Amino acid sequence: MNKKLSHILHKVQDVLLRYPMVLVMAAIMAVTIVYNVETENKSAGNFTLVKIIITSALGISLMFAVKMLSQRIGKELLWQALGILFLIGFYFILPDEKELFTEVYAFVIIPTFVLSHLMVAFIPFLNHTPEKNFWQYNKNLFVNFVLTAIFTGVLTGGVLLAILSVDQLFAMDIEERYYGETFCMLAIIGSTFIFLLFDESGVEFLEKDGDYPQVLKFFTQFILIPLLIIYSIILYLYSAKILVNWELPKGWVSYLILAYSIIGILALLLVHPLKEQSSKSWVKMFSRIFYFTLIPLIVLLFTAIFTRLLQYGFTEARYFVLLLAVWLLVVVLYFIFIKKSTIKFIPVSLFLFGLFALVFPYFNAFSVAKRSQKFEFEKVLTENSLLKNGKIDFDKKITYAVAYDISNKFEFLNKRVEEDYLQGFLNAEAAKSLKNNDKYNIGHLADLFKNVESGQNEFVEKTLRLYSKQSYYTINDYQYAVSKNLMYRQTKIHNDYFWLRETFGENPILELSLNSNEKVDLLPLIDKLFEKHTILNGEIEANNISLEIDLGKYHIKLFFKDIVKTTSPEGKHRYIIDDALFLIREK
Repeated sequence: MNKKLSHILHKVQDVLLRYPMVLVMAAIMAVTIVYNVETENKSAGNFTLVKIIITSALGISLMFAVKMLSQRIGKELLWQALGILFLIGFYFILPDEKELFTEVYAFVIIPTFVLSHLMVAFIPFLNHTPEKNFWQYNKNLFVNFVLTAIFTGVLTGGVLLAILSVDQLFAMDIEERYYGETFCMLAIIGSTFIFLLFDESGVEFLEKDGDYPQVLKFFTQFILIPLLIIYSIILYLYSAKILVNWELPKGWVSYLILAYSIIGILALLLVHPLKEQSSKSWVKMFSRIFYFTLIPLIVLLFTAIFTRLLQYGFTEARYFVLLLAVWLLVVVLYFIFIKKSTIKFIPVSLFLFGLFALVFPYFNAFSVAKRSQKFEFEKVLTENSLLKNGKIDFDKKITYAVAYDISNKFEFLNKRVEEDYLQGFLNAEAAKSLKNNDKYNIGHLADLFKNVESGQNEFVEKTLRLYSKQSYYTINDYQYAVSKNLMYRQTKIHNDYFWLRETFGENPILELSLNSNEKVDLLPLIDKLFEKHTILNGEIEANNISLEIDLGKYHIKLFFKDIVKTTSPEGKHRYIIDDALFLIREK
């Protein structure tokens, strides 16, 4: 027993000493999440904690990659210092305010996370190490990841069940937040520690030659490859349909082709060692034909991508889809024409493509997207003769589709810090009108056009969110405050019963009743809140969103945090209200 305990303590000590920076990053992430939840109400609007969480999450994979590299070439302290400097720089790239954290940063954060994991896959093998070592290393990482997920799930579930048992059996009345905090600690710190425990000494242990796992062979042969066959049949049938009907492909086919390609490449990587075994003819056949099956699909992929690009121009998302398509073409050509090909080419090439998209001057995703949308913005204005002395003419008659398109592009560029460029197109009246609004939600620019033709058949379902910047409410002489959710349960005030009833469908209602005999439908009143806004898509900020009604002997004032209005292609609309406060007083 003592030997086993000593062995376990030795393993724990070895992980702590071998991977300190990885564990520090996991601990910072978990503790910050818990602290953020604990102080959520006190530190509203403090985006610093979120920045720390994102940066430390990136630090887990980055510092593990640094460890793998230093185990191969040494100079661990130098590489760790460079890794920390990178994380500090990444932290300061993120904005300081939540309102400034737009979707643009998703195209920084997600690719950076992907690149850090790709580094883990290849960084110890930049020298001329045997390919079998590279495969064993990544296979073991993959297996350890799966085992970590299983072990962490069992550990977390077991601990939470134990806390629940103590709570119920001994009437401890444990607060619900402790369950979430326990889950957070175990899911982040626990899973990181378990993964490192499986990795033991690191590169030398992970790259050791071992038997091919039969479960991996089964998974690839009977799950992945059949899925690929189904995908390929669907895609080839769709390609035939395009040729027969002579129509342009739908945009979403790009994602299906990319999914098919990535799953296929993953399958090839998983069965790579079996390719040289004569008994595994199915592996050889699959490896030989897969890249050739991609050629016609890549043609379809580029056709679908350029159809969208020619219509709407580049955005960051379209840039990355095109980048993946080019990378896929390069991979296919490499494995078809290079006789002495290596599977290391796959993660290394993808890393280089991703790095190019993020940092290469002028041609990175962000520069290309901004230039493209500026061109599209000016083209829409020119084609519709909307420029008068270089300014947008808001008096000119246009369709709703054009107004929405201009507004959408305006908002896109504004979120990419192009205020000075956009201000050049606004006259003094328009600039003043937009000045008091949130700088990152100018979807309501379409409201400035004074002569917009209705064109509700020109678009699919649109969503407009009206939200209040007011974070508190003045009670004044109101006696009672009831939340919208409580109103659904029939609220009793003295001997009077209030009840909120909501129905959807052809004739939706949002009805507030008193004692089941006095009723008022709130939807017509909510309609009036939206009447002055002609735009049907985007977000609009208001000082507060409220309405007042009389119901029997009571006067009621409603405050809404936000209201979402959805409009169907047929022009029908409905409202989604998640949060509302009813202030009630007797008249």
